[in-house]
Parts: sequence; structure tokens; C-alpha cells
Amino acid sequence: MRITLRLAAFLSAACVTHPAPLRIAAAADLRYALDEMVKAFCQTHTGVRIEPSYGSSGMFYAQLLRQAPFDLYLSADVQYPRKLSEQGLIRPGSEFTYADGRIVLWASNTSGVAVARLGIEALRLPAVRHIAIANPAHAPYGRAAEAAMRSLGVYQAAKDKLVLGENISQTFQLVESGAAEVGIVALSLAIAPGAAGQGSYWEVPLDAYPRIQQGGAILKWSKNPEAAQAFRAFLFAPEGRAILKRYGF
Repeated sequence: MRITLRLAAFLSAACVTHPAPLRIAAAADLRYALDEMVKAFCQTHTGVRIEPSYGSSGMFYAQLLRQAPFDLYLSADVQYPRKLSEQGLIRPGSEFTYADGRIVLWASNTSGVAVARLGIEALRLPAVRHIAIANPAHAPYGRAAEAAMRSLGVYQAAKDKLVLGENISQTFQLVESGAAEVGIVALSLAIAPGAAGQGSYWEVPLDAYPRIQQGGAILKWSKNPEAAQAFRAFLFAPEGRAILKRYGF
């Protein structure tokens, strides 16, 4: 069966009060890595207040076509900021790529599914009745999950078990809550501190799915382009790169 969940953006704030906050529309796979980067960035940029929202890259793209009030877009698919650039909706020269994402098959300890041992064959188990993936219609990780299942020869066995999250964070929550026995999720979520010890995972071979090249851009209507440019630079600085690497990017 297929279940589609509503998009829920997670909003947080950091740094001191400032009249023009830096608003970031960020792919859900970045949730923990970006939270850590915001804290590190604010240690040296104390005059900036950052408000990240997390959700599906595709749904953010649709909102940005209508000029949603964000300054910086961090997508899990580099094609979305490129499309915005083609339509003249970003600041000239601000488009960039910042990471490659990876997917894993993840199961909570309570599910009893030994994904680390069985790998992709776990999806064929009769005990696995629900397999969570992000919605391929607008989530890059969902498209990667579907491609991997087809490439590894299990899609036909799995397709009627699929349950869809609106973004990869909600997909992970479906598995974590027990609504699905297993899920194909972002490595960055499977190795986040909150997930440590809560489950196990099997990393899907990189050649089983198209490269998840992640990119971003500063929006043309940004009210705080200087802070957006500074944060963009931080992503490529040694400290920013180290944080991304720790989360599997």
C-alpha cells in the first residue's frame, strides 16, 4: 500500500536577535548536519540569526518558483537550483554544489529485521510488510531508493509494500516509529547522534543508484545576501566540510 504524509517543515533559530534573519530552505537529509553547522557558524558570526526549515527539495522548489521568503536554498538535488538559475530566480553566480548524499537500508532494533546481514534481500521477507521510502515525485532520496530497488532486482517484490514519506526525515520517522519494518533512508540520518544504537543499516552500493549530487543557491530576493554568502563560504571551509563528512556526505 502507499501512504503519503503531509510535508512538515521543522523550524529552528540560532544566534542573537537580528532584524534580518538568514532563512534557509534545506533538504531534510541535512537536518542534523546543518543544525551543527549553524551552531559552529554562529560562534564567529554573532550578529546573524539563522532560521532553517527542513523538508522535501522538490516541494521547496515549487515554493521558490512563487518566491517563498527564503535567502538560501540547500537542495538534495543539484538540478533544482539549476532550474531556478535558468529562470533567473537566483543571484548571479551564487549556484553551487556542496555534497553527495548516500542511501542505506535501515531498521530499528525493535523490528527484528537483520538488515546489516541480509542487505537488500531483507525487502523480500514476509515479515517485512511495509518499506518506507521518500516520495519519488519530489524527493531525490525517494528517486534514488526506487532506482536502487530496480537495479538490485527487488522492486517487484517490494513495490506493493511501499509507504511514502513527504521527505527523507519523515521516511526515517516511519521506520523509527514502527509504521514500517524497514526503510531506505539517508545515511546522514542513520548515523545521526539520535539514531545511534537505535537500529542497524546496510549501505546501498553507490553503483546501484544515480549520484545524489546536492546543490544550492542564494535566492534573487534574499533580504540578507551578505549572511547567505558567508554561510555558503562556511560550507566549503574546513570546519563545514568536516561536519558534512561526519554525517556521511
